[in-house]
Amino acid sequence: MTSPAYRYLDETRPWSDRAQLLEVVRITPEAPDVATFTFRTTNNSWFRYLPGQFVTLELPLPSGPVLRTYTLSSSPSRPLSVAVTVKAQPGSLGTRWMLDRLKVGDSLKAYGPAGSFSFHLHRAEKYLFVSAGSGVTPMMSMARWIDDHAEAADIAFVTCARKPSDILFRAELERMAAGPHKFDLAFVVEATDALSAWTGFRGRLGLPVLQATAPDFLEREIFCCGPAPFMAAVRSMLAGAGFDMARYHEESFQPESVEAAPLPEDEAEIAGPVLFTLSEVEATGEPGDTILQIARAAGLNIPTGCTMGLCGTCKVQRLSGETAMQHQGGILDDDIAAGFVLACCTRPLGRVEIEI
Repeated sequence: MTSPAYRYLDETRPWSDRAQLLEVVRITPEAPDVATFTFRTTNNSWFRYLPGQFVTLELPLPSGPVLRTYTLSSSPSRPLSVAVTVKAQPGSLGTRWMLDRLKVGDSLKAYGPAGSFSFHLHRAEKYLFVSAGSGVTPMMSMARWIDDHAEAADIAFVTCARKPSDILFRAELERMAAGPHKFDLAFVVEATDALSAWTGFRGRLGLPVLQATAPDFLEREIFCCGPAPFMAAVRSMLAGAGFDMARYHEESFQPESVEAAPLPEDEAEIAGPVLFTLSEVEATGEPGDTILQIARAAGLNIPTGCTMGLCGTCKVQRLSGETAMQHQGGILDDDIAAGFVLACCTRPLGRVEIEI
């Protein structure tokens, strides 16, 4: 007897990155060198994540596999698939390969979802989403969730692009802005397209745009994503306007300039041993070594992307023992409470068991 074509969510399990594989089911061109890749699971499961989180994909380049982290542009309110919207930058390898080679029916290894850039973790009555280029993707995930739930949130949405034809999700955003809920929308472009009229804002993002779109922006919870210089300019602009920067949040895959904390004297000589239970390997490293370093020295492979506690790809389950972790936002408090750690930035404090 064949299984039914449709199964209710409570008849299936949520996807786990232990299953890893995702299958490409749709590729949607969005703009020059930009496309949305939609995935489903290969085992009839569904997706559970926070709007604004990201996944890490393992891309089988001819030169060898590489890991690339992409924010989900889809919303968990549509749990049967996930999507990433990717833009190839000059010199791009992984994203260029996706745009040129990845096709419907292909499968990729994936890790996650992970990340703490989500309005669900900073609830407020009013939000301002500010983005540039493909930085709009986490904002779309959050906006789609709000729209799908018909939530009466007060949203101001400002997104910047080089030209009107480069604006991602323009039609969908305009539909949201025309809906019954409070959704104030502004597009800012640096230049116009030839033979095309443009009546929106032109130039660089500045206070006049924020004041016109959200006159009460000083009272809002602000989320920002885009190129590093863009986010730096937004931070400077808001700080100069007197905004409470404790209510400013940005998505960045660049590490903070924070030096690693030194080992306490009574922990300086501790480096394991670490028992990797599934592999039945026990190893001891040098003082200060991370679980990732100890695993690699023992010939074990823990997938990792940034190696700085940002992307969350190397999340592993600690079964027993004490550890010290210094991450940069790549793991949620709930995961930490459940015993998960990031191997790249976690040191064993005595004997530790890791489920690898």
